[in-house]
Amino acid sequence: MATTHLLYLHGFRSSPQSAKARRMAQHVAQHHPGLHFWCPQLPPSPRLAMEQVAQGIAQWPRGQMAVVGSSLGGYYATWVAHQAHCPSVLLNPAVNPARDLERYIGEQTAWHQPEERFFFRPEYVQELRALDLRGQPPAGPELAIIAKGDEVLDWREMVARYPQARLRLLEGGDHALSDFDTHLDAIVDFLELA
Repeated sequence: MATTHLLYLHGFRSSPQSAKARRMAQHVAQHHPGLHFWCPQLPPSPRLAMEQVAQGIAQWPRGQMAVVGSSLGGYYATWVAHQAHCPSVLLNPAVNPARDLERYIGEQTAWHQPEERFFFRPEYVQELRALDLRGQPPAGPELAIIAKGDEVLDWREMVARYPQARLRLLEGGDHALSDFDTHLDAIVDFLELA
């Protein structure tokens, strides 16, 4: 069944202004104008972020929705796909953000608007742990696009975390997936965008 509703989740310190989020929005507007696309600005609290998403997709048709997530957004996308039983596309997904983000506790700046500051609180690490689905089978089809050249996350951990995903493993590349345009067709085909 074709996807009519698409959720895009950005990564840590990122926003809907990220290059991939903007490119995905442009592609959808240009080629799939009937598709409902939503890329919310997520709050730093993982619990509040997932509450916001759950409210936003509450009325979406479960058989016709999908989620794309990048980095921490990939971790969130795994949780959303599990709740909604929908397909997911994971772009260099964070595998263990509770471990990896512990060192970021304190004041942070927003990547695309450095003047914007937020606090990453100690309790957010526990909130991340509460969303951890490692060891559970996927509730829907998964496509993982993983770059061996990711300078932030270990590609081997990502590949091991998603053994059942359709895998696009890139030689080289980077965490931002600077070559994102070259993957759009594969994402569109996988999600059967309406």
